Amino acid sequence: MGEGDGEAGFTAAPAIPGPRIYSCCNCRCHVADHDEIISKCFQGRNGRAYLFTNVVNVTIGVKEDRQLRTGLHTVADICCYQCQEVLGWKYEKAFEESQKYKEGKYILEKVKVMKENW
Repeated sequence: MGEGDGEAGFTAAPAIPGPRIYSCCNCRCHVADHDEIISKCFQGRNGRAYLFTNVVNVTIGVKEDRQLRTGLHTVADICCYQCQEVLGWKYEKAFEESQKYKEGKYILEKVKVMKENW
């Protein structure tokens, strides 16, 4: 079961060292380092969202095509591996050339994560 085969995948790390960490809002499991943020100007299902280059301690769901504000994308929901809270999604494919930079990147919704060690 890997990211490339269309089935649920898993990316895990025990904890993120250093300051400015994002954690699951439900169970406080570390999911991202602030230094991995590309942009804070994204929109999720529940309001503001952040675009990250990398996240950890998440399961990656099944890929599906979704019509988003910026066009059609193939995405996979990402969930906290510890409590299964849906935290955002992974961009697998962008159909419009101007959106290709998102491929392989992750959205974490602001309301689904909390800041730790700030």
